[in-house]
Amino acid sequence: MWRLGLFSKKPAPLAGVPAVRRIKSYTAESGYVYQYFYEGHRQWRDERGRGIEFEFRISAGREQWLPAAVIVSDRAVERWQSAHARTLSSTERYAIAKLALFEAFDRHETPPAAALEVLVTPVDVEAISERLDF
Repeated sequence: MWRLGLFSKKPAPLAGVPAVRRIKSYTAESGYVYQYFYEGHRQWRDERGRGIEFEFRISAGREQWLPAAVIVSDRAVERWQSAHARTLSSTERYAIAKLALFEAFDRHETPPAAALEVLVTPVDVEAISERLDF
């Protein structure tokens, strides 16, 4: 979640920060090739609920890198866990966030011009978990 403005709160530090940032690529349905790397995650909370915010940096040409936040809400995860009678692991939550980011790339006809925020819904969790077969 991007907290901008004069009176904005400073976000919590990221956890799970990789020792080495590995730039990866994804070709979107639009034909644009995005580069991205994972920056880490933190607990997230606002008026919409709470969950985990996974932060990435994205680019569609390496000229400009933009922040991208994928928020996997607790509500979405809890609904899936209740329906499947098991807990999603942290690795599975990360996989959901990464595929939700790819789906956001696919929805854009052109690369975003500003920071990107994706809020993962219960429907998204179900669809992505089926796609990943877990």
